[in-house]
Amino acid sequence: MSDSILFAFSLTLFAGLATGIGSLIGFLSKEVNPKMLTISLGFSAGVMLYVSMIEIFVKAKDALSIELGDKTGYIWTVVAFFAGIFVIALIDKLVPAYENPHEMNTEKIIEESSAKDKAKLMRMGLFSALAIGIHNFPEGLATFMSGLSNPTLGIGIAVAIAIHNIPEGLAVSAPIYFATKSRRKAFVLSFLSGLAEPVGAIIGFFLLRSLFTDLTFGLVFASVAGIMVYISLDELLPTAEEYGEHHLAIGALIAGMVVMAVSLLLFA
Repeated sequence: MSDSILFAFSLTLFAGLATGIGSLIGFLSKEVNPKMLTISLGFSAGVMLYVSMIEIFVKAKDALSIELGDKTGYIWTVVAFFAGIFVIALIDKLVPAYENPHEMNTEKIIEESSAKDKAKLMRMGLFSALAIGIHNFPEGLATFMSGLSNPTLGIGIAVAIAIHNIPEGLAVSAPIYFATKSRRKAFVLSFLSGLAEPVGAIIGFFLLRSLFTDLTFGLVFASVAGIMVYISLDELLPTAEEYGEHHLAIGALIAGMVVMAVSLLLFA
C-alpha cells in the first residue's frame, strides 16, 4: 500500500510543479505558440473528460453500489458528481474574475506589462498565485485518488493536469516579473502555487484515511469526476479555442480521448 501511496503522491507532485514549467517558458521564450497551446489544452480536456465520464464515474458507481445497492448507489454517484461541479464552481465564483486562472488571458497580462502601475501588476500576480493554489487543491486530490485506484489512469490525469498548469504558471509569473523585475521572485511564487496540488493530496488523504471505505471512495471519486469535467469545460476548452481555431481545439480534444481510451485498453 505504501508504494501505491508514494506513486500517487509522485504523480500529484509532478502535476503541481508544472506551474514552474510555465514560468520558465515565459522567461525563455519571446512568444507562446498559439497553435501549440490550443492543441495542448484541447488534448488535456479530452483526456480529462474521457476518464471522468468513462472511467472515474463508473468506478465510483461500482464502489457505491457495493455499499448501497445498485439503484441507491447510482443515485449517490450522480449526487456526488454534481456536488463536485458545484464546489469547484463556487470556488470560481468566490475568486475575483480578474485574478481567476479560469478567466486567464496571458495576452492581457503581457499588454499590461508596460503599465507604470507596478503595484497593480504585483497584486494581480499574487492573487493569481492564491487563486491557482485554491484550484489546485481539488486537482491534487483528483490526481492522487486516480493514481491510487489505477496507475495508468493516474498517469493520464497527471499529464493532463500538468499541461493545463503550464499556462497558469505563466499567468502567475508574468505580472510579478514585470512588477519586480525579479525572475527569482516570479519563479518562486509560481512554483509555490503549484505545491498546493500535492498539499491537497496529502490533506485529502489524511482526512479520509480513517474513513477509507467503498462508500468514501465512491463519493470522493464521483465528486472528483465532476470537478474534472467542470475544469475541462470551463477552463481548458474555452482557453484552447481562445488561442486557436475551433476545429483545431476539438480535434485535439478527440485525440486526447482516443489516446486515453487506447492506453486504458492496453493496460486493462
